[in-house]
Amino acid sequence: MALPLISDPAVEAFLSDIGFGIGIVPGHTPPPPATPLQDAMTVAATPPAQEEETSASAAADEERRRLRRKISNRESARRSRARKQLHLEELRARAARLRAGNRELAVRLRGLQARAALVRLGNARLRAEATALGRRLAAAQRAIVLRQLYAAGFHELQTLASLIV
Repeated sequence: MALPLISDPAVEAFLSDIGFGIGIVPGHTPPPPATPLQDAMTVAATPPAQEEETSASAAADEERRRLRRKISNRESARRSRARKQLHLEELRARAARLRAGNRELAVRLRGLQARAALVRLGNARLRAEATALGRRLAAAQRAIVLRQLYAAGFHELQTLASLIV
């Protein structure tokens, strides 16, 4: 079914604004838009015999407005769907970036946890070694004191023992 030819300047201006070009009818140049005063004068000057034509014209105007609203609504819906699609693609890209960042952070965390475990293990080993060295040092100090006492002779040992008691 073919659409009726439209020669309404407002519809043509609207269609031109949304990218359908100027002049729907080939070879037809739209008349200049009427001013509100001219429209009022035309309605006031209409004789009663032309009332039928005026009501038909009003019906045609209403049909043009309905068609214009329909086209406008479709274009608005198309733009809305395009915006929603773009927003969805941006959200998907952001989610992918966040997942990649999360994986990277998880890898870093595992590496740091392994490093911390190694440090704790080394620290425990060093503490055990320090404790063993402390015991060896105390034993060495006792041995030195005993050697000095034995080197001084038994007599001084009895003197020291008497001083301690």
